[in-house]
Amino acid sequence: MTTDDVLAGVGPRLRRIRKEREVTLAALAETTGISVSTLSRLESGLRRPSLELLLPIAQAHQVPLDELVGAPSAADPRVRAKPMERHGRTFLPLTRQPGGLQAFKVVERQRLLEPEPRSHEGYEWLYVLSGRLRLVLGEHDVVLGPGEAAEFDTRVPHWFGSTGEGPVEFLSLFGPQGERMHVRARPKRT
Repeated sequence: MTTDDVLAGVGPRLRRIRKEREVTLAALAETTGISVSTLSRLESGLRRPSLELLLPIAQAHQVPLDELVGAPSAADPRVRAKPMERHGRTFLPLTRQPGGLQAFKVVERQRLLEPEPRSHEGYEWLYVLSGRLRLVLGEHDVVLGPGEAAEFDTRVPHWFGSTGEGPVEFLSLFGPQGERMHVRARPKRT
């Protein structure tokens, strides 16, 4: 949409808003200090709208300036995750862009599996939301509970999954080798 298209829509929008509020041109002129003829020309598109004219009209109608000019709404910031099933786990992507750092919420049902550690390029960070997550990393075999995190180089043979005691939900951030996640913590106040 061009600037001219946006400006062409202002006049009809001004008229519609004024009529919805059942305000006459004379009453709006009195409230805004803008002449009736100028308001009429704005509404009919014969006068180009300016900020000096639109601000008092927006204040008089108690609407945001965006409503008068028909500004496009901001893109929806929500990530609409399409769950994926892989290896008995449900993955909900939390990032949109391909490549680079990827974030997932992972839900694994209760099951007891024999660990099969694997290794590959990259770096991973895990954060447990609920349940208990078993992590086998090299020679270590640990269980993480809610609020606990682990960070590791994925070239080290690793495996993680349910402890078999119940389902587990966790966040997984994975990035290419060298792209490490950092948890920033404030020092304790004394």
